[in-house]
Amino acid sequence: MKIITRIVITALALLLVARLNIGIEILGLAGAVIAAVVLGVLNTLVRPLLVILTLPITIVTLGLFIIVINATLFYVTATFVDGFAVASFWAALLGSVLVSIISSIANRFVK
Repeated sequence: MKIITRIVITALALLLVARLNIGIEILGLAGAVIAAVVLGVLNTLVRPLLVILTLPITIVTLGLFIIVINATLFYVTATFVDGFAVASFWAALLGSVLVSIISSIANRFVK
């Protein structure tokens, strides 16, 4: 049940960020849910590997490189999901930060 709740929250955050016209486009609720699932899978499986591989640069940048990793996974998600498009890396960077903030706030209220 907790996983479904997080997927719904992430999908709603994606829809909200897409409405801000920052270069992110989602075609419908189904696209948002699929994008949320793919983003969750990538964050679960690929993100830890990327964090370990980029540990030296993450230490040098005092952890700020994690934001770049999140944006990259956000951008990669758009390549896998039809109906979810990201115009540029900068849009992915801003979108990933906004989705993270919105999801974090919403997940705190759900608990």
